[in-house]
Amino acid sequence: MTSRHRLLPVLALGLALAGCARTGDLVIDQGVGISAIRTACPAVGIPDYTGDVTTFRAPGSTTLADLDLVATMTNLRSTCDEGAERVYTEATFDVLARRADTRGARTVTVPFFSTVLRGGTQVVTKRVGQVTLQFADGQERASASGKAGAFVNRAEASLPADIREQITRKRKAGDPDAALDPLADPAVKAAVQRATFELLVGFQLSEAQLRYNATR
Repeated sequence: MTSRHRLLPVLALGLALAGCARTGDLVIDQGVGISAIRTACPAVGIPDYTGDVTTFRAPGSTTLADLDLVATMTNLRSTCDEGAERVYTEATFDVLARRADTRGARTVTVPFFSTVLRGGTQVVTKRVGQVTLQFADGQERASASGKAGAFVNRAEASLPADIREQITRKRKAGDPDAALDPLADPAVKAAVQRATFELLVGFQLSEAQLRYNATR
């Protein structure tokens, strides 16, 4: 799954899904050859400016001379089990890190968050985990893996029957609403938004670290 991201006060962002339709999937056509495949599984992504963390030796410094460590979150992947009323999604990722001073062995722990977002704005849950990196003496780079999981209620992630019918109803040429996009209806748009969930994963940053990422 892929996503488009933007920075947000409460990690509010919209994710666009891409995939192959399966039996039972709802395909929402948008009139220009683009379709979104709806399932109960949340989209998974990394919000802008939260996929990197940089630390400095001197408090408050952001100069290259004081650089201590840079870590990047990458290879985000997800699996989803839709076999129960509580849909479980697990995201896995790698953390790649580089340190400036390679003298001595060193253990570095970096915190990360996993947030379930509903409708692009509502934070349903948020959890904080940790990934530990081990640098050997003289080693500049290290890597580690992490994972995060979340449950989504299938009923809440499903569109009401009347909304599904309105979206998927076959329209014939000459019908009064034949040229109208059902997603332009505010009620339909709001229902789709309410049923849209996302699992967002990123580094748990301080305000200064987030500001640094956004302005560098």
